[in-house]
Order: sequence, then C-alpha cells, then structure tokens
Amino acid sequence: MTAGMRITQRMLTSQSMQGLEGNQSRLSDVQRRMTTGRTIGKPSDDPSGTAASLRIRSELAQAKQWARNAEDGRTWLGTIDSTLSGMNDQVRRVRELVVQGRNGTMTPTSRAALATEVEGLRDNLLSSANSTYLGRPLFGGTTSSTRAYDPTTGAYLGDTGVVAREIGSATAVRVDITGPEAFGPAGADLFSTLTSIANDLRTAPANLGADLTALDAVSARMTTALTDVGARYNRLERAVTSVENRTDDLTISLSGIEDIDLAKTIYELNVAQLSYQSALQATAKVIQPSLMDFLR
Repeated sequence: MTAGMRITQRMLTSQSMQGLEGNQSRLSDVQRRMTTGRTIGKPSDDPSGTAASLRIRSELAQAKQWARNAEDGRTWLGTIDSTLSGMNDQVRRVRELVVQGRNGTMTPTSRAALATEVEGLRDNLLSSANSTYLGRPLFGGTTSSTRAYDPTTGAYLGDTGVVAREIGSATAVRVDITGPEAFGPAGADLFSTLTSIANDLRTAPANLGADLTALDAVSARMTTALTDVGARYNRLERAVTSVENRTDDLTISLSGIEDIDLAKTIYELNVAQLSYQSALQATAKVIQPSLMDFLR
C-alpha cells in the first residue's frame, strides 16, 4: 500500500503565497483597467482585440488625414471663389465704362477720364489675380513663383500644373484653377483686353465694339470658372461630412473594443478586493509563527 503524501508547513506556505500572488495579480489588473479606462493594457491581454484595434486606429488616422485634406482644399477653393467674385464685379464696372465710351457725344477728355479709371481697375484686377493662399499664388498652378502674373505687363508667370487633394481611397479633387483657365489665354486674356480698352478709349473709340465683345468673352470664361470652383467646393463639403461620419463610426468601434464596461469593472473590482482580503486572512492563518519568530 502506497503511503500518502506528507503535507509539510513549507508546502502549505508555498501554496498560500501562490494563491495570494494570484489574487493580487487579478486585483492589480482590474485596478489598471479602472484607472486607464481601457480593457487592453498589453497585446497579450487580448491578441485578437489588439489586432482589430490597430487596424481601426490605422483607418482612423487615414480618415482624419482625408478630413484635413478636404478642409484645406475647401479653404483654397473658398479663397478662389471670393477672389473671382470680387473680380467679376470690377469687370462689370469696366463694361459700363466701355458702353459709356461708345457714346458718340463724349469728348476726348471724358473718354480719357474713363481710360484712366479702366487702367486703375486693371491694376486692381492684376493685384487680385496675384492673390495667394499659404504663400502660393491662387492662379499660378504649381509654379514656384510668388506671383501668377507680372504686375506691370500682365504676362502669365505660372504654369499649367494641377493642385489636388486626396479625400478618399483613390479619390482626389482639384482645388486650384490656373490663370489662363480663369482669365483667358495670352493675347486674349483679361489684362490685355483691358489694356486695349484703355488705349481705344483715348485714341480709337471706333474699336470699342470689338473690345466689348472680347470683354464679354472673358467675363463668360470667369463666370464658368466660378461655377466650376463652386461645384468642386460643394463636393469637398460633402466629402468632409462623409469623412466625419466615418470617423465617428470608427471611434465607436474602437471604443467597443478598448473601453471598459464601467458597471462590470466596478463589480469585478469589488470581487477582486474581497478575494484578496480573504486570501490575506487565510494566508495569515496558514503561516503560523515559528520558534524563530518568538526568539527575535
């Protein structure tokens, strides 16, 4: 007959300490979750949850970048929209002056005064055409120049490069418009037309009819550009809303994986504290004072 295992004080002490350490570890884990508000402290706590969390965080970062891109593009287009709108108002004033200048009863002095006003409007329009956004000319394409047009001659200094912003997976929206697209090609652009108008008001009023036709063509081009900019602005507004909704959905999903259930965690904390206190009491009874404790 096999003799039973002998239970020693040392074995009891070792087992009690192991149980106490286990209870302490569980209490520490629950306290950590309560303190951080997160269920996952390290990947080993929930490997599959960690993988899902990392994937969602990556998608969330990407969505936030798309939102920033869309906001930047919307601001860029909004600046173009306000600039073109103001320029259109000035072009309408030039048209009024041309119509006045065609009146056969006007004296050369009166037409010269109109020409001077047209030249002032040309300078203002050139200044508007050289407006910038974050240091880049609005109508200069991707040029490294600080201006889209020469402020004296009105020559185009930009290029035909396109500025776009990525607002989704394989989705980009153009956020600029070049000078020739908005104001016409060289030789038939707004500024050369204004120069011709000013000269004809002084020296060749008979040419003002052709000038008026050219001005109307440039004005129509500017209106078309303004409509195109508005359509792209609206698209970016919809994109911002869509990305914000996506961000909210991802945030909720991430919270479902990482955030604690407060009521459940409080219950677990109470249980863990009670278990730890019980373990302490049980261990105190198991580990009896030895002869050495009395001799100290």
